[in-house]
Amino acid sequence: MYTAEFAYKKASSLAEALQLLQQHPEAKLLAGGHSLIPAMKLRLAAPPTLIDIAKVPELREVRLEGNTLVIGAMATYYEVETHPQVRQAAPILPMAIELIGDPMVRAKGTIGGSLAHADPAADLPAVMLALGARMKVVGPSGERVVEAERFFKGMFETDLGEGEILSEIHVPANAGKQAYAKFPHPASRYAVVGVAVVIGPEGVRAAVTGAGSHAMRLTKLEQALAGQPLTREAIEAACQGLLPPNDLNHDLVASRVYRAHLVDVIAKRALLQAAGL
Repeated sequence: MYTAEFAYKKASSLAEALQLLQQHPEAKLLAGGHSLIPAMKLRLAAPPTLIDIAKVPELREVRLEGNTLVIGAMATYYEVETHPQVRQAAPILPMAIELIGDPMVRAKGTIGGSLAHADPAADLPAVMLALGARMKVVGPSGERVVEAERFFKGMFETDLGEGEILSEIHVPANAGKQAYAKFPHPASRYAVVGVAVVIGPEGVRAAVTGAGSHAMRLTKLEQALAGQPLTREAIEAACQGLLPPNDLNHDLVASRVYRAHLVDVIAKRALLQAAGL
């Protein structure tokens, strides 16, 4: 299948990318392209202009700044998965990334592209919520930092405004014991349900993807485990009826009721793994 005609622009810097967005307000940003290009081939999207930002050097760096892991939005899955500082400071990231797609997808797909696309079944939004990550956004009015909980707003909807670019992801380093577990779609390997868990000094942070219109915190689970030892019995008791079925997605792979059951099962699995039980 072929896409509709489009103009192609390649940015060599973040400043040039912002300028091109101002000149072409209807344009779409091209990162790894694994979501946008198939949508264009199916004529689900027909942007008149693509602005390629995959090779912008300011957007590819991964570094540790004090207690914060800074990940450039155009760093690929593979680069993040194999980066020694990431593996040490935020092991849940490589844990989740190795479950995404296949080696070709991980070689080209980008962290920022996934987060900005906000697919309701993508793995990394839930991971960022559990980690308490923040998104650095750059636009015509300057820079701003958005908490992950405010960044993901709905199905394929984020807090990014017109002319803005997600430039960096700021992840707390060494946030605690971490785990990610998911029930993958048999064909796409997207999460039918995926749960990310971080057990830190202030308690449990947990988030789910694949269940609803966007990734969300599992606040009922967090509250149920607050202030008590994480025993197997406590975890099993807490992982009951975490989300009401009526609010969940329904498709050929999983009904709402089945998804609600999967949330409980996968949350329990991730918690037991993180707690070492």
